[in-house]
Amino acid sequence: MTLKDIVTKARTVRRYKENMPITLATLRELVDLARLAPCGANKQALRYYIVTQPNLRERVFPTLGWAAYLTDWMGPEAGERPTAYIIQVEDTSNACLRPVDPGFAAQNIILGAAEKGLGSCLIDNVRREELAEILGLPTGWRVVYVIALGVPAETIEIRPVDAVHGIKYWREGSVHCVPKRTLEDVIFEEA
Repeated sequence: MTLKDIVTKARTVRRYKENMPITLATLRELVDLARLAPCGANKQALRYYIVTQPNLRERVFPTLGWAAYLTDWMGPEAGERPTAYIIQVEDTSNACLRPVDPGFAAQNIILGAAEKGLGSCLIDNVRREELAEILGLPTGWRVVYVIALGVPAETIEIRPVDAVHGIKYWREGSVHCVPKRTLEDVIFEEA
């Protein structure tokens, strides 16, 4: 696979085959990719909480918001939920360069997951204080992002931005449609 193939495949997935777990070894490989990401001042301030245990996954799930444009959908049903979470955390006394450091690291995880045939969803809509309490984070530590992971249970298709949907994603049966602008639309100028 080329990098473009992996980037194209790395779409946000919100429904998973919950009966197909991801190994801890695979999750550690993904965190290792995050560890190698560039970071401001080479601080390497981010840490990762890997969640695989079903009882803890059940407690993490309700702290997450899933799809703002799908207003009548509250997230994946039981049986379609992530089989793992990689949660970025930081010590606020040694904070990372935001939003650059968490973004680089998360993108490495997402691309690595896509390469392995896994789906992922980077979640910023998080009840952070509640999740920090569930995880037992020490005082001064905070949740940055949550990356949900699993074997995809849905098809994602890239579609052109149109007059009906604009940039808002939508569903057509079991297909999650993601509108993307054309290359010509995003190039501001060629000088």
